[in-house]
Amino acid sequence: MPKHYRPAGKKKEGNAAKYITRTKAVSYLQISLAVFRKLCILKGVFPREPKKKVEGNHKTYYHMKDIAFLLHDPLIEKFREIKVHRKKVKKAFAKKNKDLADRLLNRPPSYKLDRLIIERYPTFIDALRDLDDCLTMVHLFAALPAVEGERVQVQRIHNCRRLSHEWQAYISRTNSLRKTFISVKGIYYQAEVQGQKITWLTPHALQQVLTDDVDFNVMLTFLEFYETLLGFTNFKLYHSINVNYPPILDPRLEALSAELYALSRYMSTGRLPGNPDSIGSIEDKEAENDKESSKTDESELRLAQLQHQLPANEPGALMHLVEESTADDTENSDAKDCRSLFRNLKFYLSREVPRESLLFIIPAFGGTVSWEGEGAPFDETDEDITHQIVDRPTQSHLFLSREYVQPQWIFDCVNARLILSSEDYTVGRVPPPHLSPFVDNDEEGYVPEYAETIKRLQDAAKNKVLPLPGLGDEAQENSVVEARSEYNEVAEKKRKLEMLEKQYHEELKLEIEGKTFSNVSNKKADIPDDVDENKSEEANAGDSAKQAADDAAEISKSLMSKKKRGLLEAMEIGKERKKSKVALLNDRKKKAESSASAKKRS
Repeated sequence: MPKHYRPAGKKKEGNAAKYITRTKAVSYLQISLAVFRKLCILKGVFPREPKKKVEGNHKTYYHMKDIAFLLHDPLIEKFREIKVHRKKVKKAFAKKNKDLADRLLNRPPSYKLDRLIIERYPTFIDALRDLDDCLTMVHLFAALPAVEGERVQVQRIHNCRRLSHEWQAYISRTNSLRKTFISVKGIYYQAEVQGQKITWLTPHALQQVLTDDVDFNVMLTFLEFYETLLGFTNFKLYHSINVNYPPILDPRLEALSAELYALSRYMSTGRLPGNPDSIGSIEDKEAENDKESSKTDESELRLAQLQHQLPANEPGALMHLVEESTADDTENSDAKDCRSLFRNLKFYLSREVPRESLLFIIPAFGGTVSWEGEGAPFDETDEDITHQIVDRPTQSHLFLSREYVQPQWIFDCVNARLILSSEDYTVGRVPPPHLSPFVDNDEEGYVPEYAETIKRLQDAAKNKVLPLPGLGDEAQENSVVEARSEYNEVAEKKRKLEMLEKQYHEELKLEIEGKTFSNVSNKKADIPDDVDENKSEEANAGDSAKQAADDAAEISKSLMSKKKRGLLEAMEIGKERKKSKVALLNDRKKKAESSASAKKRS
């Protein structure tokens, strides 16, 4: 009898009992493939990869517990009711019973996904961790054209646009935005909400075209769940800052497509638009921020006084007081920097710049913004405007009291956490390279030149390295280069002195041993040969050490298991690719510098 023989009728064991193919799962649930796909998306059931595929490698497997979990879900009965309802409508139209068909169409069976949100996300933190794909999908459908007769309903697009603006208004109100980056795909954002980093992508404000090679049924199923998830999340976040949800917007601003500004106004008041209590809310907010800063100064002064009053042998008590009083300050240091980055700055957006993204970013970092068009809070002629964001080479009229910068200046200032010089971002000039804040330059092994410049500016802003007085960026770079060359010269002189001192000690030792001057001179004459011999010996020793290290690595690799050996080889391949990428970037940099110098000479 074989070892794994199982008599007929006995219970299955192993992978045959744990996993089931998709075809068998559909027949087991007695539903169609489309309904099964929709049910799996809504319930969060995904295919599995068993170690041993019993039915074959070309089939899709699901966990048997997941299928049993789907069997008793109430959504299956709802989907069956919807199927029966469609058949009744079709039959009524076939019998030309228009009254019955209208009654059936006015009372379709419906279902809600509120219960699924509680099942899939037991805590609010779990929902925040899964918001990346949700926000990307909602922002994508919010940018689609709202046209009747398309494959996406107009109401779904309007709902996605409303949800995305509500999310952006909360992020802007709480100053939770941390990073942003413009790419070919769109604009990346990263926010920090209750300690969770959330990254999403928004498409550019261009005309979107619905292609035929995309299965919109699957995407609409995902969107159906994501709309419910984002609605619950916005509800929880709005109530956490004591703002009513859903917000009631000013219909005039809503008609002018200024929903984000209307939401920011609503959240700044927390009441209905037009309420007299909302007057002066912005000034109250600024006064509160000033009070918070004064409170922190007072707390630091009190701690300094307590330090003198406490006995010298009780450092633990003082540390306990410091931890309790400054816990919030250390946690929210980055939030304070973000809140005060554009404080006391007033921006005006021209009509050619991406308005929605800038209306989202500038208030999130403490700035005041307006735009060209109806419903704007202030006009272009306002004398308090400090910066005007433009993206066209010529202007009809210029104001000497403000600076004209390109939109990239806003994004670079946000990523650098400081106000950069606007000279490189003036209209008509090629701006500096737009660096991604999501890339770790030290880990990649290549640090761009502009990243080093921003790092020096950040250190200077933090008073780590003060810039030389009266020197600009170029002069400071030249001074750094001169300092490095002087340091190299000093090191070279020191090395030569050490060599001469060593030679003097050797000659003194030979003189003590009683050797004649001729022998010493002959030895001095033979020094180049000895040096060459020493160099060759050192080279041979280096080669032998390298060979020994290679042999030890080969031996250790041969003793590894197949899985660990594969992981090691994959790591080595990744390191080689990174080195080749860094070398390629360095070559491109050298070529660009050489071409730039050749142009200057010509």
